[in-house]
Amino acid sequence: MWRSLWRSIDRFSLQHFKSVITELRQIKVVNEQNRDTVVDLLQTIVEIVTYGDRQDPLIFECFMEYQVLAEFVRVLKISTSSTIEAPLLQYLSIMIQNMDSEHAIYYCLSNDYVNNIVAHPYNFNAGDLALYYVSFLRAVSSKISRDTLCLLVKVHGDVVVSFPMYTEALKFSQHEEKMIQTAIRALTLNIYNICDDNVYQFITTPPASIYFSDLVSSLRKQCLQLDALVNSSEDKCTHQRNKDIFLKTDKIVDDLFYFKDMLSVGESRLSRVVTQNLLSLLILPLLLPLLKLGENKGSYHISAVTSLYIVSRLLQVVGGKHLINGVAGLLLYHYMALCERDAIATNGDTAGSTGDASPLLHSLNDINIKVSGHEAEGEKEININYLLQHLNVQTSSNSHFDGSPRDDNVCIERFGIFAYLFSDNHNISLASLFLLLTLAENKDLEHFPASLLGMSQSQGLMNNCESAFLKVDGSILVRLMPQILKTLLKVLACQPPVSPPMQWHTGWFLRKVLQCQGNKLTDDNIHLFNTSYEQSRECLQKELDGCWFDHIPDTIGNEWGSCKKALELQFHVKDPLFTLELEICQQAIDGNFNSCFAWERMVDAVKVFILHLQLKALIFMGCLLEKPSLESPSDSDLGKTYSRDISSASFGSEVSLGSGIPCRIAFSYAGVRDIYLVAVARGISGKLILAEKHPFRSQRGVVIAIAPLAGLSPRIDEDHPTWLHLRIREFEPNFVKAKGSQSKVSTPPADGRWTLGFHSAKACETARLLILEETCKQRSSVESMLAPLLREDYLVNVLDSQGD
Repeated sequence: MWRSLWRSIDRFSLQHFKSVITELRQIKVVNEQNRDTVVDLLQTIVEIVTYGDRQDPLIFECFMEYQVLAEFVRVLKISTSSTIEAPLLQYLSIMIQNMDSEHAIYYCLSNDYVNNIVAHPYNFNAGDLALYYVSFLRAVSSKISRDTLCLLVKVHGDVVVSFPMYTEALKFSQHEEKMIQTAIRALTLNIYNICDDNVYQFITTPPASIYFSDLVSSLRKQCLQLDALVNSSEDKCTHQRNKDIFLKTDKIVDDLFYFKDMLSVGESRLSRVVTQNLLSLLILPLLLPLLKLGENKGSYHISAVTSLYIVSRLLQVVGGKHLINGVAGLLLYHYMALCERDAIATNGDTAGSTGDASPLLHSLNDINIKVSGHEAEGEKEININYLLQHLNVQTSSNSHFDGSPRDDNVCIERFGIFAYLFSDNHNISLASLFLLLTLAENKDLEHFPASLLGMSQSQGLMNNCESAFLKVDGSILVRLMPQILKTLLKVLACQPPVSPPMQWHTGWFLRKVLQCQGNKLTDDNIHLFNTSYEQSRECLQKELDGCWFDHIPDTIGNEWGSCKKALELQFHVKDPLFTLELEICQQAIDGNFNSCFAWERMVDAVKVFILHLQLKALIFMGCLLEKPSLESPSDSDLGKTYSRDISSASFGSEVSLGSGIPCRIAFSYAGVRDIYLVAVARGISGKLILAEKHPFRSQRGVVIAIAPLAGLSPRIDEDHPTWLHLRIREFEPNFVKAKGSQSKVSTPPADGRWTLGFHSAKACETARLLILEETCKQRSSVESMLAPLLREDYLVNVLDSQGD
């Protein structure tokens, strides 16, 4: 034991360290024959140096005296095999990461050691060398400070002319390996947070600044790919398309958070170059179609719904005063110009105007919007001032200025984002409303008078009524509120009904608007809502004839809480991704039917009814409802013991054959078997049991198969009147519940089929009627359980119970 301890101590001794250095110095060339020896020497040096940095100052003094880092550089140069590069970079990364002494870090970054290692001509085409190289760069970046950064740059006078570690790292910024991309982004943020003025000047001017335009161009390319997925005409199932879109939007959002991190550094030059690239290469080209200009043929051909999603998500994640105010200024330019000219015509000056676009668009000065022209032209630039001239011409050409009678709201609806807000495409309408609310809610919105969007700069959007800005007289959205409210109600009352997800998101918007309106509706709006409510109730009642009626009470209980939570979701955490999901939902038409799709339809019907019931409570009671208590009907005494015996049956258990009907069934694995069919309903549960007669007890049977009574759809074969066909639900709802209420099954199991043979056609018909009779009993129990919830006076009863 003592000998082993002595060897361990000796391994980290100064003497041993010197011997290892001497041995490494004797290496004149690194090849395949001595490669392993050299790797062992490098590993030993790193281990001893790491130990010495914390335990023995003499070791690190020796490390500096013998210029060991210079030996690492020499090993790279004398190597005839690239296989030494990866372990050398790995050990250097470990050594630097584990250094705690500022003195040691300063020495490692000095004398161009790091720059020489960075600049070495590596061959990155094979193996994982790129990963080790980038890890080394990231390790170095994590140790640099404002005081040591100067050791890694080359300066001519006061101007930084070279920053090898930064520029070499950027070459991997678009690497296909996600881990490498993440490391490069961490490295750049490390650098941005400790840069001085000279280094920032280098980073934010060409050629280094091209990195930012390349980043935005890459993001723009991903946005185009996302739009292609959303509008794909390929015959793809909704589940797979959703999955592809989720993956693509995740990558886009990751990029947006990276831009946010850069802006969060708080350095003006960095913020300016990032913002200008985002505006000129991405945001403004996306806004061109939304402005409905005659020049929008030069846009990037991204559909309106994708553009609205991207701009909304970008403003949510990245934000920033320049972006928020620039986007708001362009989208609301028409309205602001109209208000300003109204004031001039009325008062002779702009004192009474709602707002002037100039301050808002200040951040857009001298920005050139890069858009795609015709194929022969390639990419072209449009100056922001040229764009504003077109906006002015379009605004001036409106009849509003020729002295003719006008309707203010109609005038507003003709322009830009407001035209989309009242689009016949419900999805685009919701996406436009979401973008407007995103702008109005943002705390960085400046220069807008309170009456423009109807918000006080001292108030947030979502407090109390969650839309304080909507309550101020004279605002755009207040003036348009009657149309917005009616538009939302018309979506809910559509015939045929729109998709359940569309109804839910419309309901979410409607709740926000209702709260801001004091939950008040006109008679026409109440009629629209009542029509929508009746539709939702009828859809739920139809499910009582479906194959999952027995699960409706449990589904109401399971979904009530999640539905209420979704309805109460705060604006700032709602992801505009729903707009893309709705777009796919509109395109997806699936004529297939099995118990899985029937389950999803039933759950959707329950959730839509819950939505309408909650909205009705909000309108007439001013609050949302808590989960109702659904009481199960009591069993009748008649047949109570028998039904309890059957309802508790399981595979292999004994049951009373009672009114069982003898028949036969053929199993692929067990041949033809003589059995008894037993069907019984107890309350809201029901079972169909196949049992073999007990060998010793004539009135008892052994269960060999069980199926739910609901959904059997018994049918007598047309050609064989003694055959009874049954459809068996194979889908397991508990699987979906375990994954979450929003889960959809991509490849649902096919429904099972049982065919039973009877000794006569009369016996077959008797069995069919028995199944229908017991199913009817079960359905009646479910209907009785749901009856209070479906009654017109349900809310009155709730109020009465609260009063008690």
